[in-house]
Amino acid sequence: MREVVFLLLPDVVLLDVAGPADAFRSAERRVPGSYRLRFVAPLPSLTAAAGLTLGALEPLPATLPAGALLILTGIAGASVDSQEPATRRAIGWLRSGAAAQAQLLCVCTGSVLAGHAGLLAGRECTTHHEHIEELRSVEPRARVLENRVFVEDGTVTTSAGVTAGLDLALHVIARQLGPEVAAGVARGLVVYLRRAGTDPAFSPWVMHRNHLHPAVHRVQDAVTRDPAAAWSSVQLATVACTGTRNLARLFAEHAGCSPLDYVQLIRFAFARQLVTESRLDLERVAARAGFGSAQHLRRVWARWEARPPSAFRGRAVSARSPWRPESVPAG
Repeated sequence: MREVVFLLLPDVVLLDVAGPADAFRSAERRVPGSYRLRFVAPLPSLTAAAGLTLGALEPLPATLPAGALLILTGIAGASVDSQEPATRRAIGWLRSGAAAQAQLLCVCTGSVLAGHAGLLAGRECTTHHEHIEELRSVEPRARVLENRVFVEDGTVTTSAGVTAGLDLALHVIARQLGPEVAAGVARGLVVYLRRAGTDPAFSPWVMHRNHLHPAVHRVQDAVTRDPAAAWSSVQLATVACTGTRNLARLFAEHAGCSPLDYVQLIRFAFARQLVTESRLDLERVAARAGFGSAQHLRRVWARWEARPPSAFRGRAVSARSPWRPESVPAG
């Protein structure tokens, strides 16, 4: 179980907290034992920017466990006052190395707080557009990027203001639990699942899923669970509880591709994962991914990847999904 630790300060922006917190809570409901939420602060209670009092907060812990997610939320105001007593204590705690083993996630002016603590030196980062220059001034050693939803640099990820924290949480959930879980969380929260332009890897698992249509998502979920199944237009339409022509129309309108093109994309993604992570020859990879032959796999592969399968042998996938379809035997 990963701990998700929110560091709260006076005048905290509630949406910076509530968006990511609900996303991780929803992910925990879908994958029990995945996350545990904690809320820590330099004070036992504090008042948020909206006027709501938050109480019974945990004190700043001596240390955070390896693998924890530490979320620095934004503070309302024209700038971050590093000399405000609670903020000064939080900066000192961050500088102490108590969170050295955690993955740092900054929402809005949480990036400025991290900058005051020296945690962004030498890194690419971003923040709310109104605080870009403040962040540059606070941490001149950082490369501050504008007009980005979020920026990932090693173990530190920073995001723009307010609702961007939800995009950041969905990104992390997709990385850790798989894009199918993240897509389910996004649908439950009635938001889009999107990726920022700085994402380092082309990921077929989340392509064509920036929509909210339940029948199309239902088909996409079924295909990602078992890409090697003998999917036909009729079978896909049965999953969607509609006709084949209507499903084709829905996919074109909401996903921007045809149902069978989506099947081929997911089969390609699974085949690439197998090529990268196993020693199977291409014929066996093709069979496990649902292709009729290695030649068929090569034809489909060339649609989405310029490099041949041999270029991926022995490489670790930079953003691989932990998902494994139960219908595919190990070996």
